[in-house]
Amino acid sequence: MRRKNISLAAALAACMLLTLFATSAQATRIKDIATFKGVRSNQLVGYGLVVGLAGTGDNRGSAFTIQSMVNMLERMGVRVEQENLKPKNVAAVMVTANLPSSSRPGARLDATISSLGDAKSLLGGVLMLTPMRGVDGNVYALAQGPLTVGGYSAGGEAASATSNIPTVGIIPHGATVERQVPFEFNNQDIMTINLNIADFSTTQQVVDSINRTLGGPYARAADISTIDMTVPERFQGNLVPLMASLENLQVTPDARAKVVVDEKTGTVIVGQNVRLSRVAISHGSLQIIISESANVSQPQPFSQGQTVVVPETEIQVREENNRLVLMEGATLQELVDGLNSIGATPRDLISILRALRSAGALMAELEVI
Repeated sequence: MRRKNISLAAALAACMLLTLFATSAQATRIKDIATFKGVRSNQLVGYGLVVGLAGTGDNRGSAFTIQSMVNMLERMGVRVEQENLKPKNVAAVMVTANLPSSSRPGARLDATISSLGDAKSLLGGVLMLTPMRGVDGNVYALAQGPLTVGGYSAGGEAASATSNIPTVGIIPHGATVERQVPFEFNNQDIMTINLNIADFSTTQQVVDSINRTLGGPYARAADISTIDMTVPERFQGNLVPLMASLENLQVTPDARAKVVVDEKTGTVIVGQNVRLSRVAISHGSLQIIISESANVSQPQPFSQGQTVVVPETEIQVREENNRLVLMEGATLQELVDGLNSIGATPRDLISILRALRSAGALMAELEVI
């Protein structure tokens, strides 16, 4: 009897442990589903020249490349004529980078370089000093250095070979910040939290979790995915400890039942909360094959007849006769198993889901991309 009690206790403990793991597996940190005001990146862009290419640069048809070369050389005190320039070792490029709001002058950023003209490859090139501007037109960083290209392009008169994209490269830590974003993170009195999931239930969970942690009604939902939080007095001027505690709070995100269909690839994504009302499904196809052939009819000897071609047509009709499958309140797994049982392919599944939606039996949003 004692062994049975021990076994029963062990089984109950195992069930409780599995339940705990299942619950924690569904929980998500706030930092994984939301962004905080002031914690963002700002896009920078610049126009520059990549030099040192082995004949894979822009052709003479790229007038803006030649004009850029003339302007650069004139600023260096070298006067040249456009007709004498051959830009095959030079390529005009666009330089982009992301500037975090916390970056200070002297910080290094990764720069991405993309060909703007008709260059064949940027392999082996060096980016000349390029100012990078923000949306307000101010220069926030300077980029320069040798490129790292993950592809190549080579060829001859009759054949060529290309791997990956040879006209895009990066310069790790190739941009130096010269001006910081005019924003002070610690001076905020009201913190705005933007959720990546537009759902009222999830938003209210986040609000309740924050208020329980802070011990008061500091957070309130502004709309379906925005939360405004008043910074407690003890954290004003020092928001880092507050953010460190809030971003690790765990909630269980909820979302509307949704089915996403990609007709180009035949991909179907079915959400966990998708349900079906009482419905009967029958899916089949009618296939008609028509083949044409010709036979030659020869006349009998000495019959004064003529040789003629006699066409022959063969028609085959193939129709699948699948059984009706009755589904009622089906879950995700039951829906998939039921459709698999009638031999539905991804393309068939798209047609079935559309028909279910039109019939009002699919209790989910159907999105076709």
